[in-house]
Amino acid sequence: MAPSAITIALDAMGGEAAPRAVIDGAAKVAPRHGALHFLVFGDEARVRPLVDAHPALRDRCDIRHTSEVVADDAKPSTALRQAKGSSMRLAIEAVRNGEAQAAVSSGNTGALMAMAKVLLRTLPGIDRPAIASVMPASKRRVVMLDLGANAECDATNLVQFALMGAVFARAVLDVEDPTVALLNIGTEALKGDEVVQEAARRLRAGELPIRFEGFVEGTGLMAGTVDVVVTDGFTGNVALKVAEGTARLIVDRVRTAFKDSWVAGLGYVLARRRFDLLKRQLDPQHHNGAMFLGLGGIVVKSHGSANDIGLANAIGVAADLVRGGTNERIMRELEHLGAPPMQRVAS
Repeated sequence: MAPSAITIALDAMGGEAAPRAVIDGAAKVAPRHGALHFLVFGDEARVRPLVDAHPALRDRCDIRHTSEVVADDAKPSTALRQAKGSSMRLAIEAVRNGEAQAAVSSGNTGALMAMAKVLLRTLPGIDRPAIASVMPASKRRVVMLDLGANAECDATNLVQFALMGAVFARAVLDVEDPTVALLNIGTEALKGDEVVQEAARRLRAGELPIRFEGFVEGTGLMAGTVDVVVTDGFTGNVALKVAEGTARLIVDRVRTAFKDSWVAGLGYVLARRRFDLLKRQLDPQHHNGAMFLGLGGIVVKSHGSANDIGLANAIGVAADLVRGGTNERIMRELEHLGAPPMQRVAS
């Protein structure tokens, strides 16, 4: 393996379509990344034939056998205690031990977060990591966090997410001065519960290098009115799933409309390229792959229902994050900004 190669640790057994979707996804993305190597953790009896079916993977994969898998319904605390030999944990340990530069998993989100936090630890001044991803919107791509790591958050967590999200937007989207807003039930200054109001008060105080724009509604998220949208993990995950479901509905309705008559069919023939482009833009599989921000290593979470296209995208995200030195840039920016503003403020 060349010294410049990037090694990605794959949890081959996580997700609804594992291990086939994981291996097929790796085979799809491998040609786009010439120096990409995989540490594949999973049941070798099931994984080996899948790897051997892809000639491009035979010299790129190091299979590490384990029969232990984290169940989708396992509690994070249980997974931490009882799944020390699982494919998920071993993939994260590979990052901790320096064998891999990033880990990718479609497994149990809570267990993945718990293991990553224990094994990789959080950056100085960060209480909780957050799941961040880039979502397509009308005016621009939007960074949104948290997408499911922290169901309940206090004001300090939201302030920390805002700073990490702004750093992420600068590092990944190359937005020099990203705008940040809190997701709320309205844009008026008095809307929202005490947690959102307190977080807004701290962000408005101007003590952090954040261009805070106030509140944004769900419609503003889809319109792309700001670069970074911050919310708790419960709300963020619901918003994400609603957006994905809406995208699928639109594509399905357009496809059905083209079948209504021969005239509509002719319209499809004429508009096929544009329709295929729209379908790709709205397909959640092509936007799969979310990073755990705030950790001392790169861990990318894939949708549990991701297919090979989705896994290929998630692996590609991990490779791009490593190649761009994203985590190092985030840590440098946080250090430059200083840890004191990130520390918990007594209420």
